[in-house]
Amino acid sequence: MSRKRLDPAAQRRGQILTSRLTQARRLSGRSAESLARSAGVSVETVRSIEKGRTATPEFFTVAALATELGLSLDELYAFVRSDRSAESGQASADDVS
Repeated sequence: MSRKRLDPAAQRRGQILTSRLTQARRLSGRSAESLARSAGVSVETVRSIEKGRTATPEFFTVAALATELGLSLDELYAFVRSDRSAESGQASADDVS
């Protein structure tokens, strides 16, 4: 069964998430192998995410990687969200509350 093709906005969100996870790993000084081992995922999964081959990683994979990197899921969401708001030049209803 093939997956539905992502729209450009979803692709961009995946790129933003990927860049934040990659940046956090590099800043931590950890290798992909070390992160994968401690997060309980395969090194191929980490590499696939970082190279953009996995545009929409599984939630629990992202959660495990974020935990190991000291990032909260709220931080990741805010990072993706702030880029989207800046891109559109306007705040959404969610941002105003």
